[in-house]
Amino acid sequence: MAATHTPHAVHTTRQAWAGGVTIFAAVMLGITGVVGIFRGIMAIAEDEVFVNTPNYVFKFDLTSWGWIHLALGVVAVIVSLGLLRPTMWARVAGVGIAGLIIIANFMSLPYYPVWSVLMVAMSGFVIWALCVGGGDRTTTE
Repeated sequence: MAATHTPHAVHTTRQAWAGGVTIFAAVMLGITGVVGIFRGIMAIAEDEVFVNTPNYVFKFDLTSWGWIHLALGVVAVIVSLGLLRPTMWARVAGVGIAGLIIIANFMSLPYYPVWSVLMVAMSGFVIWALCVGGGDRTTTE
């Protein structure tokens, strides 16, 4: 016996999957933002957990990196709240802020290497989830 699937059932399944992936992206972006806020506060307070590298191409003051990560973290948390109600502006802003987080963490790699690599990976998953889980797209097979 061959099972037949109606186009409505396929659409409903894809819509549920896309919604789940969007929630995943919102949670991951929120976690990335909160951690960025804490990392920014640590850097602004000039905490002892950061490594000082003498010769690095992207040399900024640790306080500057702190403000950059704090600002990106706040924006990421705001966008993640917007992703809970799937709108196109939140998806586009989510991809944009995750891309900026990747760039900022790549550039501050020598100051906090392991955490920077982890943040790059998390932001990559956010970009993937926002690009793959297309909210209102209708496709037929």
